[in-house]
Amino acid sequence: MRGYRVLTLALAGLLSMPAFAATPWAGAQGPAKGPLKAPVAQKDQTKALLQFQKDLASVLALRTEAEPLLGAALLARPLANPPEVLSYHALLERASRNADAGPAVTWASLADCDAKAGACPNADALATLQKQAPDNAAVWLLKLGVDDHNGAGKDTRSDLARAANARIYDDYLGSSLKALANSVSQLPPPPDTFNPLQGAGAAGVQMVIVFGLASAQPMPGFQVTAKYCEDNKSDAGVVGDCLKLAKVLEWGSSPLGRSLGLHLRETLSTDTAEQQSAKTARMNLVWQMQRFAQLNVQAQGDKVTAQKLLSLARSGGTEMSVVLASLRAYGMPAEAPAGWEPAKVEQ
Repeated sequence: MRGYRVLTLALAGLLSMPAFAATPWAGAQGPAKGPLKAPVAQKDQTKALLQFQKDLASVLALRTEAEPLLGAALLARPLANPPEVLSYHALLERASRNADAGPAVTWASLADCDAKAGACPNADALATLQKQAPDNAAVWLLKLGVDDHNGAGKDTRSDLARAANARIYDDYLGSSLKALANSVSQLPPPPDTFNPLQGAGAAGVQMVIVFGLASAQPMPGFQVTAKYCEDNKSDAGVVGDCLKLAKVLEWGSSPLGRSLGLHLRETLSTDTAEQQSAKTARMNLVWQMQRFAQLNVQAQGDKVTAQKLLSLARSGGTEMSVVLASLRAYGMPAEAPAGWEPAKVEQ
């Protein structure tokens, strides 16, 4: 389970610096390889986890509602050569037919593409999202990354304006967490999926699957946006839109999105007080994510903590709300102590 620990600590480390996803779309590197990048000694356990995910997806595939089908698709995505009825495409296509599907299913469909052919993100899904969620900055930042990659400068500028004037930022990771957290309880994990060196048992297995698979969901290219704003500092109109976007991101669903928003405010604002406020908020965000990483490590050896984190994931909301609710549940302050410095990320 150490791979999951590295993942959560790496996220905390990423938030501590102005660096974001390097590609226009983070999912463009292909499907996830499973909930863990396990060492050779864990090969059998990883194989057992993937078989468990296949069994869960098979049970959920019998459902007709959008959320369990979304959960089935996320569970099935890392599987090698699944039967057609359990393919990522087939399960999402069924989910999308439901009236309750919504943009969360379409967002997951962005990853239903051929990365080797340069066909990511899924163009049809992106076009649908622009109609389903036109007031979501995440949609326009995703399109911004694609247009920038294709050299469509005018469209990139228009995308930034649409994102800046959007009402919300939501990359639907909270919806994926909820779908997965509700899905993994459909069957008990087999004993060979447990890590014998850790004591969280079934809840620990479920937690690793839920948070590991959810973290592999599509994400806009934040680095492209940061670079575009940085490269156009001399354009007052661009700077104005970047600062408007910063406000949307700061109150959005994603820790990484919030980090970008704070970075934009800190580097583009001409007000010293605004710069310092953003810097302080950014440090607090790193603190929050490192405390959340700490809880995840704790949960791998403690059944009660694992169950609590799963319960919070099932409650819905956003990724950011799950993080903050987890800290509140364990009495951890949301603000870093005076003089605190971020811990270095494990390699």
